[in-house]
Amino acid sequence: MNGVLASIVLPLSLAVIMLGMGLSLTAADFKRVLFYPKAVAIGLAGQILILPFIGYFFASQFGLSPENAVGLMVLVACAGGATSNLIVYLARGDVALSVTLTAISSCITVLTIPFIVNFALFRFMGATEETALPIGSTNMKLFFITVVPVLLGMLIRYYFSGFAKRMEKPMNKLATVFFILIVGGILLKEYKELVQSLLTVGPATFLLNLASMLVGFVAARLFLLNDQQSTTVSIEIGVQNSATGIFIATTLLNNSEIAIVPAVYSLMMYINAGLLLFLMHGRVKRRGTKGSITN
Repeated sequence: MNGVLASIVLPLSLAVIMLGMGLSLTAADFKRVLFYPKAVAIGLAGQILILPFIGYFFASQFGLSPENAVGLMVLVACAGGATSNLIVYLARGDVALSVTLTAISSCITVLTIPFIVNFALFRFMGATEETALPIGSTNMKLFFITVVPVLLGMLIRYYFSGFAKRMEKPMNKLATVFFILIVGGILLKEYKELVQSLLTVGPATFLLNLASMLVGFVAARLFLLNDQQSTTVSIEIGVQNSATGIFIATTLLNNSEIAIVPAVYSLMMYINAGLLLFLMHGRVKRRGTKGSITN
């Protein structure tokens, strides 16, 4: 990926995506933790603590190249993302809880990402202190490219609510276009390795997404969350912010090969999401049928 794309287009694209998410948020989305303390705690623990361990297992056990193993760890470090909110809505989960988890995790991961990425660089690519990500400056870059646009979007929503509501759908469409361009650019850049990557990284990312959603659902049920909350926690843990992962790989690490994993994951994620939606709609339909019989 050329320097202009990596240094300008990708950061701008990610900023637009995060601004679009900010336009849909209000302060109430952060306060909602008081109403769903158990559900939020389980979701955040899964995203921030459990998910990196699941990612490390797959990165270690699938015989991936060092770059792909790091790419997998970069991916699991980037919990949350606006895409999960849409999938939760389509799966008839708890959208309010989903938005809350996305908002809070987006702020927390600004602090945790450099540590997880550096661990992966040391473990899989033999990085040194000199070649690792500098913690402080990385935190600041992620803050300005992710949190600041979200806060800006929230301020626009607060002071110009009518404008923000009108712009929410166009911004979401623009963010989708940017996301497609990001993923397409990576796949085009690495097209020679794409087939091989699909054969190696594809199964790893597919199973990672599946396993993380399953772990999230089981954890939610163990703590007696209801069906909607369990579905939401499952999706929030399973769906990662691929755009941030690609930004980290191409802009902060300057390695488009590492970016292959979040790009391929984007494809696998929608396959699994489609399967989940099929199962959830079938479940709702069966419940409706049973209800009509008993009535």
